[in-house]
Amino acid sequence: MTSEELRRLIDVIVSELAISTARPEERCACHSVVDDCCPDRLRGVLDAGATRVGLYAGGGAPAGVASMIDHTLLRPDATRANIEELCREAAQFKFATVCVNPTWVALAARLLAGSGVGVCSVVGFPLGATTPDVKGYETQRAIFDGAREIDMVINVGALKSGDLRLVERDIESVTGPCRACGALSKVIIEAALLTDDEKITACTLAKAAGADYVKTSTGFGPGGATAADVALMRRVVGAEMGVKAAGGVRDLEGMKAMIAAGATRVGASAGVKIVQQARGEQPTAGASAGY
Repeated sequence: MTSEELRRLIDVIVSELAISTARPEERCACHSVVDDCCPDRLRGVLDAGATRVGLYAGGGAPAGVASMIDHTLLRPDATRANIEELCREAAQFKFATVCVNPTWVALAARLLAGSGVGVCSVVGFPLGATTPDVKGYETQRAIFDGAREIDMVINVGALKSGDLRLVERDIESVTGPCRACGALSKVIIEAALLTDDEKITACTLAKAAGADYVKTSTGFGPGGATAADVALMRRVVGAEMGVKAAGGVRDLEGMKAMIAAGATRVGASAGVKIVQQARGEQPTAGASAGY
């Protein structure tokens, strides 16, 4: 990043912070979102172009709800049998991807070949405290093994230290290889560890680094996705980027709240339950229960 690019980036961040502090802190009653929820609950997702969620207003099951879910199993004790079941569920319900740790990417890619379901993996997970070169290699290896989407965790400590150059380089170490290989990149900011000002800065840096999505949480931090965080992230990145809500989205109502706030993808271990609820069916336990 050149000095001029850094200056422009800082100007954008300062502008966003000024807008944020000028807005009234009145939160809606239904989702506790500042300004971006009621009465127009679907403003964020409509701005992002996802017209199909208009079905939610009538209370019916949304068409294609499964295609907005990354069916997730990131538990450290997940077994091969668990991953195989995860992939069977993903192929059956037609989720967007399965999201698995790097050690399972090659297996998931083989199991899902020809199914239309992608493979997502994580980088620098769950702490984000590895160096950019290591994250870059981890990204390349996951893509080599068959991942087509990468969810990376930012260097949270560097962000909170104010080292914006390092955070930008950290993110670019992942977004660069993803662009070169045609893979999608998602930047996990671990919102529960950040102030609103730091969330704005993290999203601005992710956008500057060419990420495709920003993502709320790892699911292993002190808190998961909130509608308020999703709404803030959507406002910062605008309509051209995706926003992924992850961590604690356990049912259809929770997913509706995230979409209403502006999420275009949801990471959940309860994907099977969510789709069954959307169909009006009795939920059954899925293989990935417990993110």
